[in-house]
Amino acid sequence: MTATRWDGRRLMVLLYAIIVGIAGVLGLVLGEYIFEGEGPELFFLIDLPATALGFATFGVVTVAVGLGIPLALVVYVSRGLEEVDKDT
Repeated sequence: MTATRWDGRRLMVLLYAIIVGIAGVLGLVLGEYIFEGEGPELFFLIDLPATALGFATFGVVTVAVGLGIPLALVVYVSRGLEEVDKDT
């Protein structure tokens, strides 16, 4: 049963990395074609340049945090449920 849990965690990490990578690639592609306006602001605090790298950074960090927080909460809750399951 432990191998199955590890495989599930590995799959989630792989999907997370793929989604974050896609966000980075899309940021690079869109950053090459957006010439107007200002660069993005990361968390409304950090001004990023209006370049492909700035948009890629914005996409990667935003998606990583946006998916990472709920994923961390799921891991936290599932570990708590495992402990409750072991007690009974």
